[in-house]
Amino acid sequence: MHSLKSLLCRHRRFPSETGAGSKTKDNQDAGPPDAILRNQSPPRVFPSSGFEVIAPSVKLDEETHSWYSVKNFYPAAIGEVLQSRYQIVAKLGYGAASTTWLCRDLRQDRHVTVKIYASGERQSGREIAALKHIDVVLDSDASRKANHIGAASVRRLLDEFQLSRPKSSRTNLCLVFDALGASLADVRKLAFGGRMPIDVVKCVAFYILQALDFVHRQAKLVHADIQEDNIMFAVGDSSEWQAVEEAEMAEPTPRKTYKGHAIYSTRVMELPVPTIPVLCDFGEARFGSESYGEHAMPDLYRAPEILLRIEWDRMIDIWALGLVVSRPRTCSFKLWTLVEGTNLFTNNEGGRWKSARPHMARMISLLGPPPQYILDMTPVTKGFFDKTVVETSLEDELTALEGEGKADFLRFLRRMLHWDQMERATARELLEDPWLTITDDASSEPEEEG
Repeated sequence: MHSLKSLLCRHRRFPSETGAGSKTKDNQDAGPPDAILRNQSPPRVFPSSGFEVIAPSVKLDEETHSWYSVKNFYPAAIGEVLQSRYQIVAKLGYGAASTTWLCRDLRQDRHVTVKIYASGERQSGREIAALKHIDVVLDSDASRKANHIGAASVRRLLDEFQLSRPKSSRTNLCLVFDALGASLADVRKLAFGGRMPIDVVKCVAFYILQALDFVHRQAKLVHADIQEDNIMFAVGDSSEWQAVEEAEMAEPTPRKTYKGHAIYSTRVMELPVPTIPVLCDFGEARFGSESYGEHAMPDLYRAPEILLRIEWDRMIDIWALGLVVSRPRTCSFKLWTLVEGTNLFTNNEGGRWKSARPHMARMISLLGPPPQYILDMTPVTKGFFDKTVVETSLEDELTALEGEGKADFLRFLRRMLHWDQMERATARELLEDPWLTITDDASSEPEEEG
């Protein structure tokens, strides 16, 4: 594949204004409904045999969640046409509260992603509210004039609708997006074997910081779930999606039958050639207040203020980004993760609150004890500080870099991983940091073979 480093650096600072972060008006009818139906592509007939049948006893994809229920998860089927417009052609993945499908938009004759939420999920309400809020911000006259470049690295909503089912009062929210390629986690593991080259990390960090600067300053929104799986790469060649559709026709996806409907395995695809990274999944986003008090963030990425139950704000996203650039095993885009290939925080045994004590102990071992004024702000310190702290440091644990490069990276990282959220650098301040500078030949290296 092409060198990801050259692709990112070639586009750096100039993401397309009509790329993944743009929003077309596809959800607006171009004419009377009968005219639209006459002009749209006919749906294809997908194979009803020739696939591997998985045993009913095997838990598959979303079934592996202990809370899975066919009553809540919509029984989507390959070949099904949603909303008389979007034909499902392949399963792209699943999450804690949704499944994701590659669909052909029969009206526009192009491929899109449809995310189908399980019914009653609070994340669905948060995500649709956040995405509509972003639309309002970007569609305002002032925002159009400001033309924030970071908006091009934020995934935008194309369409949304509700699916109903016979003999049920439950509905499932569907969100339609541009189709994106691999996640940051997949690119790191499959393209780079776990550790990304430092100039690639700088390019990815630059794009996501631009996205966060838009999200924080212009949209005044907190993402609250920055992690590797929620950063995906735009795909430059749309024909790759047609290849996925043809693969489904030729070799149908394995599936099982459960309570009268099929559950599909996620289609394994070749890694598409990525272009720019895009910030996705706003199911935990917050907006409308200066600060918040409820629990948030994936367990392994929790910031100090979350553990200490202190009011928090947009700076939890900066903390999480610092960890991604450093890396946990199961989630999140963190700078440490990208550079070192391992997570700074790995102990999640016992669930959210039992794991809080070892998480805090690890934080102290890496950063030193929290300032007393931080401890004075919380009533929950009892029990946190009778845990044995293993002496270590960021310097000791960072093995992927050395010398001046190591020192420069850790200086940048420490601007994000600060006990006091008020002392962390903002996304805009980090964008001006000299560590993000790419060497002159960063975008002109020979293409990688393969």
